[in-house]
Amino acid sequence: MESPRRLMAGAVRAADAPKGLRKGTVRRVFAFSGRHRGRLLVFLLLTVVSAVLAVSAPLLAGRVVDQIVGRGAVSTVVWLAVAIAGLAVLDAGLGVAARWQSSRVGEGLIYDLRRAVFEHVQRMPVAFFTRTRTGALVSRLNNDVMGAQRAFTSTLSGLVTNVIQLVLSLAVMLTLSWQVTLLALVMLPVFVLPARRMGRRMADLQRESATLNASMTTQMTERFSAPGATLVKLFGRPGAEAEEFGERAGRVRDIGIRTAMATRWFMTALQLVSALAQALVYGLGGYLALTGQLAAGTVVSLALLLTRLYSPLTALANVRVDVMTALVSFERVFEVLDLPPMITERSRTTPLPPGPVSVEFTDVRFGYPAAEKVSLASLEEVAVLDRREAREVLHGVSFRAEPGQLIALVGSSGAGKSTIASLLPRLYDVDGGSVRLSGVDVRDLSFDTLRDTVGVVTQDGHLFHDTIRANLSYARPGATDDDIREALRGARLTPLLDALPDGLDTVVGERGYRLSGGERQRLTIARLLLAHPQVVILDEATAHLDSESEVAVQEALTHALRGRTALVIAHRLSTIRAADRILVVEDGHVVEQGTHDTLLAANGRYATLYRTQYAKSTTAA
Repeated sequence: MESPRRLMAGAVRAADAPKGLRKGTVRRVFAFSGRHRGRLLVFLLLTVVSAVLAVSAPLLAGRVVDQIVGRGAVSTVVWLAVAIAGLAVLDAGLGVAARWQSSRVGEGLIYDLRRAVFEHVQRMPVAFFTRTRTGALVSRLNNDVMGAQRAFTSTLSGLVTNVIQLVLSLAVMLTLSWQVTLLALVMLPVFVLPARRMGRRMADLQRESATLNASMTTQMTERFSAPGATLVKLFGRPGAEAEEFGERAGRVRDIGIRTAMATRWFMTALQLVSALAQALVYGLGGYLALTGQLAAGTVVSLALLLTRLYSPLTALANVRVDVMTALVSFERVFEVLDLPPMITERSRTTPLPPGPVSVEFTDVRFGYPAAEKVSLASLEEVAVLDRREAREVLHGVSFRAEPGQLIALVGSSGAGKSTIASLLPRLYDVDGGSVRLSGVDVRDLSFDTLRDTVGVVTQDGHLFHDTIRANLSYARPGATDDDIREALRGARLTPLLDALPDGLDTVVGERGYRLSGGERQRLTIARLLLAHPQVVILDEATAHLDSESEVAVQEALTHALRGRTALVIAHRLSTIRAADRILVVEDGHVVEQGTHDTLLAANGRYATLYRTQYAKSTTAA
């Protein structure tokens, strides 16, 4: 008989059954699995043969009993025993082969789905990641992909196996004794109904446990990161954090105990019902055998076939739930794949003219995209997406940077400086006007050309939890160690490298937290130098550094900007005095532009910003 634990799992899924699917989901599922169709057919064939063998063994066992009772030939009993053993060996071999095929199909589907989702997500705009909860997205790559895989392994094979076993077992039992068969079926509701009722209770427990586990995971993820751990230590709350975590863990423990006991009671009840059903079969079958209406071996066969009857019936009672649950997992994966990337590469791209590169913004208008264009409510873990219309944040911005020029953007926080910078590498696309490199609209360039031409250093340059070599060569995979050391030399990091015992193989830690702020920033500058772009964007690269670190980073930046066209967003106005032109941005408009001296002489917005910052620095000193 099928394991009561598996029956319980089916009952739980029944209580959590999804209600509907989008039109066309099933068709897409079979289209997606086309590459594995051959292995899938072999797997199903092996499953069918295995189901037939499962019904054959009880009949042979009954023949053995008949031979013994009737004092038949010893050789016949031996050959029947050999046949039963052969069927067992064959069934075991088929089970291994079926498992091999199902694992190839299942793991192949997991690979295909995960790669498809990962590649698709990589093409999504930055706005997608600013709205999406990382955990919800990772869940699509893990839980939902695994759920989708079950549609072609356990669900489909279970459906085929159970249908064949049910039909064959019922047919054979009716042939052997219709009276005993009908009596066995009378017990079926007593067998199935407790599973449904207990399933609802178990589903509630599992939902609560999943919610609490998710809360614990979120707490661990946030508190175990370097910034989160620092915050906990700075504000002196490790005890309170441990208490809160312990409370959640205690509730999970209590739910685990209740689940274990509920499962035990359920399994005991099912085993009892199964034993009672077999007792009825033996009682009526024994009576019929003693009265000469049935052979003794037939009674044994019926009792053994009973186990092949109840398991499929119970499993098939939940088959719709199993299928729907697996298809919903597919649907959730397709939901991500159906979200179109806003930034795409044209089928025919335009090459960038050779030589130094100029930058030109012409009447650029831009508003951050509405939530419905870049996100999903399920990924944001909200009931309804933010329905506010996109608001224009840049209003007709125009300027030009000649090859080799340094253009500085200054202004209040939220004025639109970083937004302007994000349009050049196509983190977003303009709504109106154009952004051009050497006269070519960035939307007409290939992604490779744009990536090779434009380099960016942000105020919080991200580093992976990997070695210095891996973090730098990410910008240029074919770079040699000599190339990397030359970039580090340009970023003024040679003394640091010489002091590290593992050199380029030193792991920098999550987000580079094993290094100081100045070292992290210079490492991102070294990465930019290694990429060797012709256009550089510095987005407040020294905003959060102390004076000593700022001096070191400024030296590295001076080297990085040499001979390159640069767009610099300045936090400290003293760092951009030598800019070829300064643009003052307020409320999405360029309100002033000129050199440092001419803007001071104009006594406008720039002069006010400069005097305010100078006064603050003087007061601080």
